[in-house]
Amino acid sequence: MSRRLIIVAALVIGASALTACSGTSTPAESDSPSGGSGADFGLVKDGTLTVATEGTYRPFSFHGDGGTGDLTGFDVEIIQAVADKLDLEVEFQETQWDAIFAGLDAGRFDVIANQVTINDERSEKYLFSAPYTVSPGVIVVNEDEESISSFEDLEGKTTAQSLTSNWNDLATESGAKVEAVEGWAQAVALLRQGRVDATINDKLTFLDYETTDGPTGLKIAAETDEAGEQAFAFTKDKESLVEAVDAALEELRADGTLAEISEKYFGDDVTE
Repeated sequence: MSRRLIIVAALVIGASALTACSGTSTPAESDSPSGGSGADFGLVKDGTLTVATEGTYRPFSFHGDGGTGDLTGFDVEIIQAVADKLDLEVEFQETQWDAIFAGLDAGRFDVIANQVTINDERSEKYLFSAPYTVSPGVIVVNEDEESISSFEDLEGKTTAQSLTSNWNDLATESGAKVEAVEGWAQAVALLRQGRVDATINDKLTFLDYETTDGPTGLKIAAETDEAGEQAFAFTKDKESLVEAVDAALEELRADGTLAEISEKYFGDDVTE
């Protein structure tokens, strides 16, 4: 082979090597916790986070303007901020609490954003994100109620509770008779009408209700010793989605977004 042909061959081989290196290089990873909107999370709809929420649970998930406005609330804003971090659209599916886990099991939603309290029973069946709310449970009674000042005092009393809520479990464990309701609004309506003795719920729910609708003629009779932790709930096959959501929540905590949303609804940071 002539010297000229040898030089040409070397140039061709060198160019091929450079092309091969370029083709196998790893692009810079996305700043998004999801690694980009194309990440495979097994979503109900590609590019969309389908979120189950009640839409009647103020201040967490409700419609403004007396119920005729857009869906808003503490949980709604936080899951929207998470979806933005993941480069995903959001589609909310408003569902009554008593049917919300059945819908998740059936694959109708990707996640529940509705102040779901982490407990042992749920943890056996579902995955949870990092907590984004920390708050105790409270017994709420009418202001003139003097016979209830502890959970032991609920023995033989009637409380209004959603049957699938952890507050129902607490009421039952305390010896109360439970009047089944669909949510907080119905529970406090029965309480104010004198048809039940008490209701157990999250302290933040009561504080928002008192601030928004007060004076309500209601008071807190007792609090749980330990604060509950609320988080987003997923089915067990959503490990990668949970990891991405946790990364997004950490970013939102670090940049002050979680605290800002919390201050808007409660006047304090209840996210940790």
